[in-house]
Amino acid sequence: MQAAELQVLAGGGIAAPLRVIATQFETATGHKLIIRFGTTPELVEMATGGSFDLGVVPTDVMKNAGARAMFASAEMPIVARVGLAVAVRAGAPKPDISTPEALKETLLRARALASIPASATGTQLAAVYEVLGIAEKMKAKTKAQPNPAQIIETVANGAADLAVFLVNVLTDPRLDVIGPFPGQVQREVVYTTAVAANAREPEAARAFIAHLLSATAGAVIKAKGMTPG
Repeated sequence: MQAAELQVLAGGGIAAPLRVIATQFETATGHKLIIRFGTTPELVEMATGGSFDLGVVPTDVMKNAGARAMFASAEMPIVARVGLAVAVRAGAPKPDISTPEALKETLLRARALASIPASATGTQLAAVYEVLGIAEKMKAKTKAQPNPAQIIETVANGAADLAVFLVNVLTDPRLDVIGPFPGQVQREVVYTTAVAANAREPEAARAFIAHLLSATAGAVIKAKGMTPG
């Protein structure tokens, strides 16, 4: 197979393992991957507004009919899944989130939260807030960030008390992860993969997906705090 340049759309929450897996694939095959990361609304816009070869995206992207139509694959295997968690600035006291009621009280006591409401994670968080009966109050407390890196920065510099996002994203030296959401209200963001309907490099795209679903890639996904498949 001739070396190809693959255009990939991907969710920001899977960036850490995907970068490692992409490097593995490039080294093994000679192909080059150009990865554009985004939130769910951004990925929908990218999928419907330009050319690409494959996606590694939250399942929420596929709920948009326009975006779904841009993918050729009938089957969309799950690459990884990851749950919600809470973190504080490194060294700060860790409040209790061990039960739904404790989580609710911790969220209500916080001066400000850093998260990305316009994302697949934001959709899951909104559902949890509804269950806890604090949806409107959380809207007022949430400092919306453009990307995962800014969540970490906002809490690390003290502009927000809590980072509320995917546990793998919050694993950073500048933060201390308190823990995952309690099981009764835990939600997961699930990442799926598919070849684009108008892929310029469909054969190479399928080869990358095969690598993405391999045990080698699964080990990277697990090491980066996510659950493969």
